[in-house]
Amino acid sequence: MTETPILTTPLPAAKRGRRRDGAPCAAEYHAGYLAVLGERVRAARVRRGMTRKILARDSGVSERYLAQLEAGQGNISIGLLRQVAEAMGLPLGELVREGAERPIELTLLVQRLERLEPEQLAEAARLLTKQFGLDRGADRHDRIALIGLRGAGKSTLGKMLAASLGRPFVEMADEIQAAAGMSLDQIFDLSGQAGYRRYEKRALERVLERHARFVLATGGSIVSEAGTYELLLSSCYTVWIKAAPEEHMARVVAQGDMRPMEGNAEAMEDLRQILLEREALYARADASLDTAAQSAERSFSQLLQLVSEHAK
Repeated sequence: MTETPILTTPLPAAKRGRRRDGAPCAAEYHAGYLAVLGERVRAARVRRGMTRKILARDSGVSERYLAQLEAGQGNISIGLLRQVAEAMGLPLGELVREGAERPIELTLLVQRLERLEPEQLAEAARLLTKQFGLDRGADRHDRIALIGLRGAGKSTLGKMLAASLGRPFVEMADEIQAAAGMSLDQIFDLSGQAGYRRYEKRALERVLERHARFVLATGGSIVSEAGTYELLLSSCYTVWIKAAPEEHMARVVAQGDMRPMEGNAEAMEDLRQILLEREALYARADASLDTAAQSAERSFSQLLQLVSEHAK
């Protein structure tokens, strides 16, 4: 069976360059990554005292192909790269991950953390935060962030809470559009998901710089970007606003947005799957509030109580 290549065929020269948001186009982006990947394979092979001939024998990948790979010119498939990694006794992730080379201490630390149970990992995260000052101060209660899927009631409750506490209400979607200088639809059209994530983090950083106290309604997918979510958790008192999938959908439609229902008979099942995939991430919030089958006034009363108890 033919393996699917990791990377696409390079673009024609006329299509190379940079996008409007400053990110590299496909050819430039892939070329840089292939060079890093090739050097990583070569370094791992040399560290293990393996000649290219030995690696070719053990992996079943030809010497010529390995030479191209190490030179940054090999558009290798996932399957073949996995064979190369296994021949060197390496996890595939060590070769394909993004970013600069890790210090050996970090590699060993990650290996130790991977052996911990979920509860132990949570405790390790708390210890690291306490020991190394990753928490942005005891004034987190002055910065309140509401997370959860669209339709949970973040904006409605956020505005009510901000008015009650005398703090500015900030809508993350508005901040992202301001940071990008374009609408959300334009961001996705021009820069894709990666561009949106960059603007999202930039917007959060700007909110933290401009406001010492606020109530923030975030986008539902902010938990999917680890760096941005960690910044949010360490900087703000976070509350997961949740509801049943049916209520999420009904509230979005009630707002006049019929897109979830258009041409998608499986919209509800998709929503349930999204909730399932994100549940553990949302659960990292400081507190949670279930708005299912409750009026906005009742939910607000409970939210105000949660915030007041945290501030004590």
